[in-house]
Amino acid sequence: MFVLKFLNSFGKYLFLMGRTFGRPERMRMFFKQYTKEMAQLGVDSIGIVLLISFFIGAVICIQIKLNVQSPWMPSWVSGYTTREIMLLEFSSSIMCLILSGKVGSNIASEIGTMRTSQQIDALEIMGVNPANFLILPKILGLITMMPILVTFSTVSGICGAYATAYLGGIITPSDLTSGLQHDFTQWFFWMGIIKSLFFAFIIASVSSFFGYSVEGGSVEVGKASTNAVVSSSMLILFSDLFLTRLLS
Repeated sequence: MFVLKFLNSFGKYLFLMGRTFGRPERMRMFFKQYTKEMAQLGVDSIGIVLLISFFIGAVICIQIKLNVQSPWMPSWVSGYTTREIMLLEFSSSIMCLILSGKVGSNIASEIGTMRTSQQIDALEIMGVNPANFLILPKILGLITMMPILVTFSTVSGICGAYATAYLGGIITPSDLTSGLQHDFTQWFFWMGIIKSLFFAFIIASVSSFFGYSVEGGSVEVGKASTNAVVSSSMLILFSDLFLTRLLS
């Protein structure tokens, strides 16, 4: 029963994506929507990304220094480990999990509300492809902004580590700088960017699917938002496993 339900939903998802990806009928209107979604989904998320990443970077640095580093290890280990964790996992994977809750629920509830208020039906009557008109700008907007959010997250996490060095006295700034610069592999940064592009597509497309498929009233919109966050989070975790193995 579960397998049949999954295959049915997956088929509807592929059909919806087929309607979504096409040349917009009115490019001027599309770019207007595209710019709006970049601001709504990306720019409005910068604050929470900077805040969370700052404190996570500080906490990672403190934990490594107090609980892992020993006299047998070089003094730069805390900075090196903080950099690797931020680059490889947190700024790309964990941050996208957090954004799936904020952005994913926003997309699902917005499109779901349009479905229940029959705005999508009105677009179809007008001869407009609602999937292309509503979903494509969200997907492309989030994909465009996600590398910027990942970069901001990494920089903010490193700033948090320096805050512990200058304000908390947990580690000296020179040791932290040595660790951040030690054996830096540029590919790790690009690997996080590549993974974030896949995660952005998952968040936007899956959330749009659940919102677009709402049947009922406001209660169903709430359920669709919850299902969108849970499903996109699970898909991010699964795809993170395969992408990490593929790109490493």
